[in-house]
Amino acid sequence: MQSPQGIPCSRFTNVPIVFTLHGPHDPKLSEFYSHYPELYYVGISEFQRRQESLPRIRTIHHGIDLSLYQLREHKQQYLSFIGRIAPIKGTHVAIDVAKRVGIQLKIAGDIQPIYRDYFEAKIKPELDGKFIEYVGLADLKAKNELLGNSLAMLFPIKWNEPFGLVMVEAMACGKPVIGGLHGGAPEVIQDGVTGYLVTHGDAVQLATSLEALLADPALAKEMGARGRQRAENEFRFNVFAKSFKKILREQCES
Repeated sequence: MQSPQGIPCSRFTNVPIVFTLHGPHDPKLSEFYSHYPELYYVGISEFQRRQESLPRIRTIHHGIDLSLYQLREHKQQYLSFIGRIAPIKGTHVAIDVAKRVGIQLKIAGDIQPIYRDYFEAKIKPELDGKFIEYVGLADLKAKNELLGNSLAMLFPIKWNEPFGLVMVEAMACGKPVIGGLHGGAPEVIQDGVTGYLVTHGDAVQLATSLEALLADPALAKEMGARGRQRAENEFRFNVFAKSFKKILREQCES
């Protein structure tokens, strides 16, 4: 179950129910959840789980089907950014980083109406279709192309994101991630192992980390390989599914 509106119906059925908390912490929703302590809840990161005081809450990281993501041997000279075009996602920071290191940036993501002004003021003026390019929304095929051919993915978030699935997708494509040390990011990216996470996620810090990575091609390749291995070990879909199966079994036996 993913919608809070369905939680009250849990008392009218004997079917085991697990509710996953996908969004950021909301005190009002937390209070609502507290009225249904008999349910099993899942946080998508330890960071998210620690914000709740529910008696039956576990952490299960997102999982993906690794067979859908390919490694590519030959890289092109550009950086990738995938995410909503929004201030909290740091799209403007990604552009600043690309300009500082002098490497092309390809941006993919949704432009939501609420952030249209941000796009028009901060992003659109930077787009030239060559050095800074917006490629629109990215489906699975486009993600494989965009991530697989890039040197690294930028994830300069400016908020405590609960998880960040695109980081796993980047690792699945063998790409180091350069991002901000916020929310659940440290549970996905191992700093210095599968990428770099910087304290404030500002352009200067990110550019410095990226330059260090790109100055050592062997290190970049090794980080990419470690990322793919971590995705296989920790974020494979069957690991994710087994964790849910275990919770449901416990619920049926209780």
